[in-house]
Amino acid sequence: MAARENVLKHRQKMVNITFASTPAVEEKLLGQAEEDEDGDDLPVVFICGKCKMPVGDSMSWDGSEDGQNQIRLKRITDNVVVGEDTRLHEATTGKRSLCLIVDLFCRGCRSVLGMVYSSTPKNLDYKRFTFCFNVADIDSYVLGSASQMVAAEGPIEQPVTLEYRSVVEQQLTEMKMVVMSMAQRLEEIDISLQD
Repeated sequence: MAARENVLKHRQKMVNITFASTPAVEEKLLGQAEEDEDGDDLPVVFICGKCKMPVGDSMSWDGSEDGQNQIRLKRITDNVVVGEDTRLHEATTGKRSLCLIVDLFCRGCRSVLGMVYSSTPKNLDYKRFTFCFNVADIDSYVLGSASQMVAAEGPIEQPVTLEYRSVVEQQLTEMKMVVMSMAQRLEEIDISLQD
């Protein structure tokens, strides 16, 4: 009984240490997390919240907006599509200001990830032509944060991308045509043997 209680206390202690030492994604994204012990922050990869395609990384970090729950990046990946339609947006930073924005879409699932300010008042010039992502629409992954294992056996799996998927679909179509041709030929041979 005492041994079981010690095991349970040890597990709870490990859970508390794990969750106490891991800052929340929002804290990390909004710059509220403390720096690592050696002073270097680990790189962060930002991914679409729905389909998990990478949209950017912390190497292109430009800042964050606590009140609007946004992060700003200087560069993005090819997985982000900049919309074509400009629309009015009312920014709230102390006082209300009208801006022209263009939406940012995920190439994989077409969900809206954020916006680009194409025209701003003088007090918001720092946001102009930066990529502003809504924290609620993206996730992040801190490189080196997970314990990693190498699989001893098994095939090397290739990530499923849109290009890879189209290649596989084309190969399946070609294989289907070959199988149908072979089945038709076998049917013809079978009929000729019966005659």
